[in-house]
Amino acid sequence: MSDSLQTPTSTVKRGAGRAQYDQASVYKIIDDTLMCHIGQQANGQVFVTPTCHWREGEYLYWHAHSKARNTHGAVKEGQKVCINICELDGLVLARSAFHHSVNYRSVTLFGVPEPIEDYDVKMHHFKLFLDKVSPGRWDSLRPVKDIEVKATGLVRIKIEEASVKMRAEGAIDDDEDFDWPVWAGVLPLEKQWQAPQQNADQSKEYPLPTAPNAK
Repeated sequence: MSDSLQTPTSTVKRGAGRAQYDQASVYKIIDDTLMCHIGQQANGQVFVTPTCHWREGEYLYWHAHSKARNTHGAVKEGQKVCINICELDGLVLARSAFHHSVNYRSVTLFGVPEPIEDYDVKMHHFKLFLDKVSPGRWDSLRPVKDIEVKATGLVRIKIEEASVKMRAEGAIDDDEDFDWPVWAGVLPLEKQWQAPQQNADQSKEYPLPTAPNAK
């Protein structure tokens, strides 16, 4: 497999120096995150839908109800979707309002969604997804019902037209502002999972779930 991706039709223009187009950077952001936003157009209206995602090989997958806009609707329209994933890493506080910024990692992907209909393939991917959400949890769950598999739409796009944009640095002020008497720098943001909160309808204690690596 090549380690380079197809350059998107619409490349990064503003802040092009922060753009990357290599496969490894794209895959890492996809794998390190749980949620994406899917942009699509239907009947002349633009929609953006948040959903969870996962990756296997060179494909990005997501699921929803089998009749949902971002699964059934996306396949029916047969048009490209635009998917964005973004993680905020910190606030950049400068000496002027104009130069305030944020540190972040983002990836934008383009592709035409393909439906996955095969029962066994769908089951394989439902397990991949659950194991990303909580590693090892799938095997402890009530077996999936056929009607649930049928009711769940599964689609994918090939990860070949994508770009990364990221910022990971301090404040960049004008030279004449360096002596301005105010703090300048970065307020880093680090998210972490909190203690599990067991459902109130359970009276028995069960083993705690494993937290995902993705944020």
